[in-house]
Amino acid sequence: NDIEYIFSTYFNKIEDVRFSSKVGKFVGYTEPGLMYAKNWNKDASYLVQMKAEKERYCKHNIDID
Repeated sequence: NDIEYIFSTYFNKIEDVRFSSKVGKFVGYTEPGLMYAKNWNKDASYLVQMKAEKERYCKHNIDID
């Protein structure tokens, strides 16, 4: 239950936008990142895909580690 999936994008070593499975949506940290987050959060199918990454990637690999 303590597993969290985080997907971040960076430009010039600065985090632009992050998806966190605990928050359940994208959060922007820069001006371009805010635009990306706004657009990606509008896309319901993309949000469902990102939320499923916790199950697909994290929970699948937890027993390996």
